[in-house]
Amino acid sequence: MEYTIEGRNAVIEAFRAGKTIDRLYLLDGCKDGPIMTIKREAAKQDCIIRYVERERLDQMSETGKHQGVIACAAAYAYAQVEDILNRAKEKGEPPFIFLLDNIEDPHNLGAIIRTANLAGAHGVIIPKNRAVGLTAAAVRASAGAINYTPVAKVTNLVNTIEELKKEGLWFVCADMDGTCMYDLDLKGPIGLVIGSEGSGVGRLVKGKCDFTASIPMKGDIDSLNASVAAGVLAYEIVRQRR
Repeated sequence: MEYTIEGRNAVIEAFRAGKTIDRLYLLDGCKDGPIMTIKREAAKQDCIIRYVERERLDQMSETGKHQGVIACAAAYAYAQVEDILNRAKEKGEPPFIFLLDNIEDPHNLGAIIRTANLAGAHGVIIPKNRAVGLTAAAVRASAGAINYTPVAKVTNLVNTIEELKKEGLWFVCADMDGTCMYDLDLKGPIGLVIGSEGSGVGRLVKGKCDFTASIPMKGDIDSLNASVAAGVLAYEIVRQRR
């Protein structure tokens, strides 16, 4: 399966065929006809465009024939947020959704999707910017869970949280300075918000959460890997929902 698409015609065809493109790399300063067509198609899909030097494209290229354009296509199609809510309805369960902020490591993303599946979550929501998408590495790390757990990609996590609150969900955010997770009521329709080890959950997203939950730490270092933290919190939610 191909995850990067190189060359002008190939990229135009991928957009027109409805392929989900995560990122588009274009030669900086190039403004000829085919490139402008690609930019128009990218705008329709609200795709992230990065303008780079030829050396960067040469390094990324597997074919040596990129013609100034390389697209990174999602290995799997994204779901809609409504698909995730419908999944909960079909199962007759209160929604349980993972929302990921600032997760840039594909192995972490894949591991979290795997955990979400095993914990019985109905889906995972990721942002379009400053985050990794469903790359080949993320799909591999999910160990097949991507086939069963829908992943939605949204433009703005803050707006998505506000919309989901109207559907009755409340949100708990992983944070070292939060309330100990054992002291929180984590039952009912819930969104679990996880950030990266480095930058954590963004300030605006954290501000929309109803609670912050901390994991008790007994060791000499101060944080868990993001996917491990997601697993620990998810299974406290599983325990309380039983």
